Amino acid sequence: MAGSFKTEAVVLRSIRFGEGHRVLHLYTEDRGRLGAVAKGVRKVRSRFGGRLEPLGRVALVLHEGRGELATITSAETVNAHAGLRERRASLERATQACDAVLRLFDAAEPNRPAYNLLCQELLLLDADPASATRAQALAFRLKLLLAAGFVPELGSCAACGERGDAELAAFSAAAGGVVCASCEASAFPLDRQAYEFLVTALARPLSEAPAAPDGALRQADRAIAETLEYHAHVRLRRVAA
Repeated sequence: MAGSFKTEAVVLRSIRFGEGHRVLHLYTEDRGRLGAVAKGVRKVRSRFGGRLEPLGRVALVLHEGRGELATITSAETVNAHAGLRERRASLERATQACDAVLRLFDAAEPNRPAYNLLCQELLLLDADPASATRAQALAFRLKLLLAAGFVPELGSCAACGERGDAELAAFSAAAGGVVCASCEASAFPLDRQAYEFLVTALARPLSEAPAAPDGALRQADRAIAETLEYHAHVRLRRVAA
């Protein structure tokens, strides 16, 4: 139904469109993924100024017509996250976070936990340069899996239900998480430090992502990547050190 509505959103991506316009990929607070046109935004005297740049959090008024794209009629900055553009590492991590949301959540369905998680990640990376670590980026992706309903089983064997941390020494995306020695035929080895990283990162706030050795982080990255690919059919670039 045609009409105007208000929402808050993070700008995930911006693409040039026509003469002076842009198509924006948005992740909104109460409508999920949304595509919208910002008319005239590339013109010198655009009424939007620089308020619709990627990574920014904005309060919008949009008009929804009969087409697939809404039209942005008003935009106010909630947080531009300007500090991200001053630090390469922070900018790369923030861009990766937005790309993960763009690929994993492709429907116009609200997911408040996912929206709040993305806002937390951008705020953290903007405020604290030291947060742009591999461990923190992996913690974000793991929590994003939780928000999407694809979080791996970490408390017991995903195949047979066997409990006991000492027995859970491998990971299988096909099984749905960690597996015991009896069920590890299709799994890859998961050492103790990698397992503890996954468990702790999921339990702690995003700002308190645990540290772990590089080898453990590589295994955790593989577990998260294979879960995304097997269950969500999404392939993301691995998180670099």
